[in-house]
Amino acid sequence: MNARDPNLPLRADEADQLAAFSARVWDEDIVPALTEYIAIPAKSPMFDPAWEKNGYIERVVRDAANWVESKKVAGLKLEVVRLKGRTPLIFFEVPATRAASSDTVCMYGHLDKQPEFSGWRSGLGPWTPKCEDGKLYGRGGADDGYAVYAAITAIMALDRQGIARPRVVGIIESCEESGSADLPAYIELLAPRLGSVSLVVCLDSGAGNYEQLWLTTSLRGMVSGVLKVEILTEGIHSGDASGLVPSSFRILRQVLDRLEDSKTGRLLPQSFHCEVPAERVKQARVAARILGAEVWKRFPWACGADGALSLPTTTEPVEALLNRTWRPTLSVTGADGLPEIGNAGNVLRPYTAFKLSLRLPPLVDAHDAARKLKALIEDNAPYNARVTFTADGRAGAHGATGWNAPSLAPWLETALQQASQAHYGAPLGFIGQGGTIPLMSMLQKGFPAAQMMVCGVLGPKSNAHGPNEFLHVPYGKKLTAAVAQVIAAHP
Repeated sequence: MNARDPNLPLRADEADQLAAFSARVWDEDIVPALTEYIAIPAKSPMFDPAWEKNGYIERVVRDAANWVESKKVAGLKLEVVRLKGRTPLIFFEVPATRAASSDTVCMYGHLDKQPEFSGWRSGLGPWTPKCEDGKLYGRGGADDGYAVYAAITAIMALDRQGIARPRVVGIIESCEESGSADLPAYIELLAPRLGSVSLVVCLDSGAGNYEQLWLTTSLRGMVSGVLKVEILTEGIHSGDASGLVPSSFRILRQVLDRLEDSKTGRLLPQSFHCEVPAERVKQARVAARILGAEVWKRFPWACGADGALSLPTTTEPVEALLNRTWRPTLSVTGADGLPEIGNAGNVLRPYTAFKLSLRLPPLVDAHDAARKLKALIEDNAPYNARVTFTADGRAGAHGATGWNAPSLAPWLETALQQASQAHYGAPLGFIGQGGTIPLMSMLQKGFPAAQMMVCGVLGPKSNAHGPNEFLHVPYGKKLTAAVAQVIAAHP
């Protein structure tokens, strides 16, 4: 085994070999595996209640497990862990190749997917993988099917060169897009086998651009659920009853007005806000100088290409970054009780239901927010209508709390900067993300001294959860090599 000093940075030729190995595995093994993965509609349980019967989640888990085992990594042990009534989870562990190493690196990803959504351009589809201009299109490749393959490739890249590393374990779940409702039970079960976790590498996040390595500094939390307003037991003629029977939609609007200022989008309850730490504001300013107007132009605006005519909530890059990462926001992501326009007769509908997605600042407790949201919505209903809010998640575990990264240890900041320069030729970028990864707050509580490397391939236009989702393959190759280099630098 190579006896090189792990506190010294990799030589340029060693970094180049990591990059070459990663690129080759991506081309020969990972892209073909992800092509098969994308074709499987392994929707998360929230979107496929019959997931166990349908078998799609089981298939992608087994395919990934078989791929990992086929690589014959020395000492690797893999188990598909199962708890009754819960989605399966892959757990793997690889012994250290560094003498006297007692620390553990924990790598994370997930295999479940968001639903299809509409609007895919001609020739593309959620379950129709297609490679085009270095992008692999289809649902789930970037969010987050690639993670387990990249994690194992990073380990292999180090071992192939004889570069010593600590012990590595992997947690690959299949319930993340449903709020990771099954994950706490697995973390509790696996706790004795995790070891002394000193570094978490999460590959389920995003990038500000494709020109440098980006480290995620924070993640918002989320409470989601169904708001339902019932005013009648059945639909009735609108000409007969309108003006006397209040519209369930109008009542729902009044209820939402308790939560959100419809003119500005600001969430009204102060308990859903928190003060933004000074360090995060400083990092947002640096990221804003790098990205400029691309912070808001990256989205597919309806009026004018790249937002030339559409107006976001703010065009000031720093405020735009903070709005999408540290401020609470309400989105309506689905509706029920509303017939399609072609079938919309003159009927006063008995009820209206909205699916709500409430993104919370990283420092706001999601379980407490879910309780307060329910009380705010249900109390003193207009017209004494039947108003209910049913939060997603298991009983007693509603919502997913966000995460604010601990301060970077000097060794990790140095390693990240060196990896970004080695593989991208540019400095490390720091950016908060507006999405939610429930595992991060769980692991930070369980391992408060651990360092966190949260990163991912979801850069501009990649459009996770929406139509035309793609994985930027060149970025994925470089990210894999960068992860390997950081693991090698673990002191």
